[in-house]
Amino acid sequence: MDSVQRFRDAIESGDFERALREFAPDITFHSPVKFTPFEGIEQVSALFRVLARTFEDFRYVGSYLGTDQLGLDGEQAESHILRFRTTVDGKLVDGIDLIQLDDQGRIGTFTVMIRPLSAVQTVGAAVMRGLVEDGVVPAPASP
Repeated sequence: MDSVQRFRDAIESGDFERALREFAPDITFHSPVKFTPFEGIEQVSALFRVLARTFEDFRYVGSYLGTDQLGLDGEQAESHILRFRTTVDGKLVDGIDLIQLDDQGRIGTFTVMIRPLSAVQTVGAAVMRGLVEDGVVPAPASP
């Protein structure tokens, strides 16, 4: 069983802490609502603690395996796509987790894409609330 399958099994059983053990220490997490990625296991762990509380009835509904071109040099990497559905603040969210493994077989890059736009906005607001509640990011300044 590879890191992606162990990650999926952990998430589906509700064990986000076990899922985090499949991430490389230098993981890069690309969020659908933040331009710059979350970098490193500390930032990604903080994010996943919020996601564990935010996502309701999270479930993977499909999986796909393929290859991606990583850089301009044409290097190819095995890529896993896990399609999911969940609910956040009463809004149905449909998305994918695009996962690439590093040289040690751990999850090194994790990219999330969500649809529709209203779901992206709902997830963004809910995650920001959770990150502020946990003291990970400062509260936005009031206008």
